[in-house]
Amino acid sequence: MTDLLIRGAEVDIAIADGVISAIGPQLESGKNEVDARGLAILPGLIDVHVHFNEPGRADWEGAETGSRAFAAAGGTLFFDMPLNSSPCTLTKADFAEKCRALQRSSITNFGLWGGIVPGNHAHLAELGACGAVGFKAFLCDSGLPEFPRADDLTLYEGMLEAARMGLPVAVHAESEEITKALSNRLIAADRTDIPAFLQSRPVLAEVEAIERASLLAREAKCKLHVVHISSGRGVTAALEARSRGTDISIETCPHYLFFTQEDLLKVGAILKCTPPLRCANQRDVLRDFLQRGLVDIVASDHSPCPPDMKHKDSFFAIWGGIAGIQSTLAVLLQRGLPLLDIARLTAANPAKRFGIADRGALQVGNKADFVLLDTAAPYTLQPEALLQRHPVSPYLGHRFQGVVRQTYRDGELIFSNGKIVTETRGKLVTPIHAKSGTHA
Repeated sequence: MTDLLIRGAEVDIAIADGVISAIGPQLESGKNEVDARGLAILPGLIDVHVHFNEPGRADWEGAETGSRAFAAAGGTLFFDMPLNSSPCTLTKADFAEKCRALQRSSITNFGLWGGIVPGNHAHLAELGACGAVGFKAFLCDSGLPEFPRADDLTLYEGMLEAARMGLPVAVHAESEEITKALSNRLIAADRTDIPAFLQSRPVLAEVEAIERASLLAREAKCKLHVVHISSGRGVTAALEARSRGTDISIETCPHYLFFTQEDLLKVGAILKCTPPLRCANQRDVLRDFLQRGLVDIVASDHSPCPPDMKHKDSFFAIWGGIAGIQSTLAVLLQRGLPLLDIARLTAANPAKRFGIADRGALQVGNKADFVLLDTAAPYTLQPEALLQRHPVSPYLGHRFQGVVRQTYRDGELIFSNGKIVTETRGKLVTPIHAKSGTHA
């Protein structure tokens, strides 16, 4: 029996028990019917890179507010990074604590990354068994003492263990040696302004780290996921590694496609992130790679903080993270990408890469995760539209086109015309392991 029928301009989508049961023209009506003619129907966003910071730092964001903002953006499944929560997700106990916290507060479904840090190698197998979507490592200082960077041996041995489980390793790819030495030199010279920060994190630091991580992943026969590539040269390095046999996926973020370092110089701390925004030429090459289908995934890297952490005398001391969870579709639509390409970047590719077998595409048998999008509707982003904890975003005041009208998770309406309309909670989604073919 059909529970819900979505009437589209060309085809209808029937939903029963939270699953897409039929797709075709003029399907028989269900218990409830939604007229979506004139709207685009896209699979719900799968954001593989967010920092909701729960448990422990919910005052920075938290899944209660973060998941609602995500639903407003058309999102149905996010992967929370192993930092900046407290504790970081480094053991089975940490995983269970975070899972309980998100089950209490998130209205969208979620997956969890585990971490690779010096000393937690023995815990990786148990994290995989809990259902981790993969393991995250920093090749430079993470900014949190409790999540130290992975030296080469720690990373390589972590990759060997991840490969045994068929899980990917994600890396924040910036060279510690380059960024630390340049930062220390500039700070010692009393250079702590924005231009100095940009000088301390050159594109070379990103390229070198991508090349090094790619070599280690190739030797370990591990799937590598490079998060938030900021430059055209970074994508080139990843593509060259792929040509040499590394199983590598390429992620970038909306802010690297939308802003440049010139915007950072004008706007300031709200646009500080690492890697930093790049010059217009590197941004434009990155955009070209995206248009040509050479970028695999676009994720928000939503990394908020309390507003006072964006106000320091030294720009080096300011928290580096951009709050943009609600603007992924807006930026991609502004780029003029075909809707099928947007669905590939934000849903199909994330599901495929991370082994989420029943989501990411509008097809019979998949979970009914989808968004109704009014592509013709223009808007200017205002603070009152933000559902995140702190109404701060570099996209405020910018004009976009394409309004999310409704978001459905597992066939349930969770967001409608500017408001959250559900009291139910999401659940943990785990990958199908490549080595075993079973859920974790």
